Amino acid sequence: MKIQVVAIGTKMPKWVNEGIFEYTKRFTKDCPITFTELPLTKRNKNSNLKSIIQNEGKLILSSIQKNSIIIALDVYGSNMDTEQLAIKFDDWKQSGKNITFLIGGPDGLSKEILEEANLKWSLSKLTLPHPIVRIILVESLYRAMTISINHPYHRN
Repeated sequence: MKIQVVAIGTKMPKWVNEGIFEYTKRFTKDCPITFTELPLTKRNKNSNLKSIIQNEGKLILSSIQKNSIIIALDVYGSNMDTEQLAIKFDDWKQSGKNITFLIGGPDGLSKEILEEANLKWSLSKLTLPHPIVRIILVESLYRAMTISINHPYHRN
């Protein structure tokens, strides 16, 4: 199983890239994780947000791996604790498909993306900055993987 994270936004602070690298290098060879960063559409006070979100959605859809289960990160999505995520992770591995996680821009994901998604997942009820979402996501996935392979990283 390959994991792909597709995210709107390309200019992350150095500490974000270092955090992501720290976790991505820990993933096993049979479960690599990659990040695909897509450019944020410029916004101003006269921008048509609906059009921007749709354009970003088209860009995201064109970047999704083939034969992939699509998980959209969405504030209104389902909540999971770590153990539930680990169970999902095992299910995804057993499916034989790749997994793609989608992180939208500051205005969220398009309706088309949310309809295409196999799962809508909320990391938190809190509003989280997009750079931090990337780190929380990759750490959560790493933790789920370690539970799956009985690695001692996770402790209750």
